[in-house]
Amino acid sequence: MPLAPKPSTFPRIRSARTFYTVTAYITGVLLLLLVIEMLLKYVGKVEIELGGPFGFLALVPEGTTTAFNLSIGILTVHGWFYVVYLIGCYRVWTLMRWSMGRFLLLAAGGVLPFLSFIVERRTAREIDSYLAAREAELANDPATPSAANPSVEASH
Repeated sequence: MPLAPKPSTFPRIRSARTFYTVTAYITGVLLLLLVIEMLLKYVGKVEIELGGPFGFLALVPEGTTTAFNLSIGILTVHGWFYVVYLIGCYRVWTLMRWSMGRFLLLAAGGVLPFLSFIVERRTAREIDSYLAAREAELANDPATPSAANPSVEASH
């Protein structure tokens, strides 16, 4: 049986959950943009050019970009932000003391379209309900002298 998170880590868990949620949504949106970019590049044989001679945003034949190649930009930003997303996954995973399989599921959210949204929603609900249940349990336990149980005073 895995160890449960300690009550002293609950504020850090909340912080890690918020960070994970933000990075999951950003990574999910970037991944969807990347999928669109890949379809344009490999099916449509065009790239997205930003600020070129054809206007602010234009589709140009592959290999003919003369301005900022937004296709490469999307690819690069998603790749680097995926690393930030993995840091968010790692923080939640270690603080919640989950199994390695759970970490791999969280990590897969950044490479499979739409999965980051699904896994994030499920993970956030699970963390929130876990913390609420544990805090209620600690508040009702008279033997727990902590901030979770204000009715028990510390002895001097």
